[in-house]
Amino acid sequence: MKALPSKIAGIALSLALASAALAQSGSPPSTPIDPQRLSDEVKALSADSFEGRGPATRVEPKVLDWIIAHMQAAGLKPAGEHGGWTQDVPLARFELVGPIQLAATYGGQTHALTQTQEITVRAQQPVDRVKVTNAPLVFVGYGVTAPEVGWDDFKGVDLKGKIAICLVNDPDFAAKPGEDAYGKFGGKAETYYGRWTYKYEEAARRGAIGMLVIHETAPASYGWNTVKNSNANAQFDIVRDNPAASHPLIEGWIQYDLAKALFAASGLDLEAEKVRARSAAFRPVVLKGDTFSADYAVDHQNIISHNVLGKVEGALHPDQTIFYTAHWDHLGVGQPDARGDRIYNGAIDNADGVASILEIGRQFAKGPAPQRTIIIMSVTAEEKNLLGTEYYASHPLYPLAKTVADINLDALSGSGPARDISVSGDSKGELQDLLVALAEKQGRRFTPDAEPQAGHFFRSDHFPFAKRGVPSLSIESGQDLYDGGVAVGKAKKEAYVALRYHQPADEWDTTLDFRGMAIDDGLAYELGLELANSDVWPGWKPGAEFKAARDVTAGERR
Repeated sequence: MKALPSKIAGIALSLALASAALAQSGSPPSTPIDPQRLSDEVKALSADSFEGRGPATRVEPKVLDWIIAHMQAAGLKPAGEHGGWTQDVPLARFELVGPIQLAATYGGQTHALTQTQEITVRAQQPVDRVKVTNAPLVFVGYGVTAPEVGWDDFKGVDLKGKIAICLVNDPDFAAKPGEDAYGKFGGKAETYYGRWTYKYEEAARRGAIGMLVIHETAPASYGWNTVKNSNANAQFDIVRDNPAASHPLIEGWIQYDLAKALFAASGLDLEAEKVRARSAAFRPVVLKGDTFSADYAVDHQNIISHNVLGKVEGALHPDQTIFYTAHWDHLGVGQPDARGDRIYNGAIDNADGVASILEIGRQFAKGPAPQRTIIIMSVTAEEKNLLGTEYYASHPLYPLAKTVADINLDALSGSGPARDISVSGDSKGELQDLLVALAEKQGRRFTPDAEPQAGHFFRSDHFPFAKRGVPSLSIESGQDLYDGGVAVGKAKKEAYVALRYHQPADEWDTTLDFRGMAIDDGLAYELGLELANSDVWPGWKPGAEFKAARDVTAGERR
């Protein structure tokens, strides 16, 4: 096998002069991807008639038919189960129904709480009703057990019958030099310990009946609107033999002001407790006199959603696959915004990713047959914690050992062409090095993830591939716009997150500029093309957490 670093070096050397000339020109690079076609497809897929593309809703068949028709038109062949276009994805669906009664008792008084206002809760266990009365509250710091760094926030506390409360992100997020947590959890770069999914899982392992995460915008990397909109409608999980082993009965978030009041009523200062939680000596503390009550019905059922797969078969090595992934689902119909709009259209997130992989597939289908097989996969239930890809990665239709890479496209920018390109998190792999070299071919540069504290690497559909060892990354648009530079690019990104992300306002409109997306898609195409017509198997770098899983299957790639 050829070593990827030398391959990258060859690419960089052969393209150095062209890259320099293009960079000096100050104009965006050319791309084989048509921006107008991207715009038309995003507009169609994010229309109100698709009702926000909720998985397992009445519109799912319509969404699937649309994607399949466009795969066929792009020249792809079916790559799903039984010679068809789809893969069944069995999911457990949970929805809170009827009145949702929530209350916290503190300071000697019982305070009614309103779902999506001070608190948002969700169900992930197949029970008909959740009824908890005056459950004690226990603050467990960041809710982290990390023996490899000598960290245990629980110290053996008995959480049975209790509700745990924890901070979002991990102990290193706000740590200062000299504090125990400093440098132990990646600094500002969030580890998996910082993810709310991990915190719920750990609470279940500890026997708690619930876990409430205290929301703060900076460590969460998104505002309360994102929290409430993501949790207020139906929730999904893979079908589990023992759901209680992975999920406490109550999972939720609470607003910072509510947490502050709960702590104050127990004679505690929340800010001081946050500092204490950054020490390995932290011990859980019962919020004396504070309790939590909940009473609501749960509609639960097992359903089938679907991934959609098309392919361009490899001429020389059809058993070796390169995946392009993008999720087709969004949040469906949910809470109304200030305009009364209840449809979460998901134009940028992620109709643009679906359009991107369709157009990349079109390029492969119309060109000479690649040596390796290209799989274009649009997955379900990403917004429900990457469940469509998680199911695929645990039930692969093509061997993961011979999956060369997964290139994921999720919410590329509609702000116009940028001089740079980025990825979600840091892939710590040679695949990222190849992306960097190919960006230089375009006369562009690579910018590391600007928000490592957000844990983006764990939040998109490449992650289920990566944690099983498959070299994977999720491409993100840059912010150094040809028209306006970093200042304008950053302002537009911030405006999208604040005003559109996971809100009904994420709609197609004439202000979206698809030229930059087309350039980014062209880069993603070149990345797959480089791999498809070579015998390169990109690897993980020494120290990468997924290297060991890949190394186990090395013999299958010889």
